[in-house]
Amino acid sequence: MILKTLEGQENLPRYFANVFEVAQKINTGRIDFVMPDGRRFRAEGTQVGPVAELIVHDEDTFARLVREGDLGFCDAYIEGGWSTPDLQAFLDFLQSDNDALYDGFPGMFFVRLYERMRHWMNRNTREQAKKNISHHYDLGNEFYALWLDETMTYSSALFETGQESMEAAQTAKYASMVDEIGAQPGDHVLEIGCGWGGFAEYAAKERGLRVTGLTISQEQLNFAQQRIEREGLSDLVEFRLQDYRDETGEYDGIASIEMFEAVGEKFWPVYFETVRDRLKPGKYATLQIITLTEERFETYRKGVDFIQKYIFPGGMLPSPTALHSEISKAGLQFVRSVEFGESYSQTLRRWHEVFNSKWDEVQRLGFDDRFRRMWNFYLTSCAAAFHSGNCDVTQITMSRPR
Repeated sequence: MILKTLEGQENLPRYFANVFEVAQKINTGRIDFVMPDGRRFRAEGTQVGPVAELIVHDEDTFARLVREGDLGFCDAYIEGGWSTPDLQAFLDFLQSDNDALYDGFPGMFFVRLYERMRHWMNRNTREQAKKNISHHYDLGNEFYALWLDETMTYSSALFETGQESMEAAQTAKYASMVDEIGAQPGDHVLEIGCGWGGFAEYAAKERGLRVTGLTISQEQLNFAQQRIEREGLSDLVEFRLQDYRDETGEYDGIASIEMFEAVGEKFWPVYFETVRDRLKPGKYATLQIITLTEERFETYRKGVDFIQKYIFPGGMLPSPTALHSEISKAGLQFVRSVEFGESYSQTLRRWHEVFNSKWDEVQRLGFDDRFRRMWNFYLTSCAAAFHSGNCDVTQITMSRPR
């Protein structure tokens, strides 16, 4: 039996009535709440959309949502307080024109203030930046190699048809970066945040570029150096364990792929000043950056979300307006940008599928079910955000005036 009202219902989890009242204001899709005793309550919008189901295991789940907001709700999932048969569908539902859900549970002020203060403590000073990067990337090369494609690329691919292999789509992304920079064979390009060396290998091997890549992850540096030596490209590529703020050279171009998100708002001016100072006059930098819609930016920047707490401590996404403002303030000239958010949604969905197909091997590396729930929530929530348009990804090109 499906119930669409709470009238006459007793012994419900604490604060479920508050949550259901908000859920009944949705515009799009449908959600069923399944109680521990089997009762099923349904809220449905007027527009067709994703169909979601939330199964309650811990009756404190709704109290946490009201008390701690979306972050408490995410924590409850990680801890097994609720589940869903299709996490991607559930998160697609949350992102589908349902601002009532987004705005309805801000969490109690002091709880959010605590998380905000903890996030502030993770701001990316040179010392803290190394700790923050290690938190994510030093999970181990073996872990990432299990579910990333052969290029070992951990950023959005660029799909043309959606039918390409991940490797082909990642290579297309690298090609686009080089094309946007306008680099020619023999040019020397700086890569800020070189990851596992995928861009550097492509740029040197396929386009004849010299590349200097910077990272502050020891795990990534070790892997990147080995791959370049294996490919016989050591005469063209150099990797350094170095903070980008300590670089002093001038380059024919700069590439940076999804490193900016880890910089932190306080250090945005320093980042773009560094890009300006490291570029030769008249040359171009192309940065691949995740952005957040203008409508959600102010709320987001005042709080702490799931990604900032668990995945990228110290991180911060810009809105398009904030991004353009920082570029201009640094004395750089905007040239053009290309957006491809749906490609990122597909990238994340493929990662999610492969990650779960490899779970037995991941588990043997020492990761537990709590980590699996956290990682799944991370991948699927991001996929939903890009699909809905609440997040986008851009390759934005700028130049240093002559």
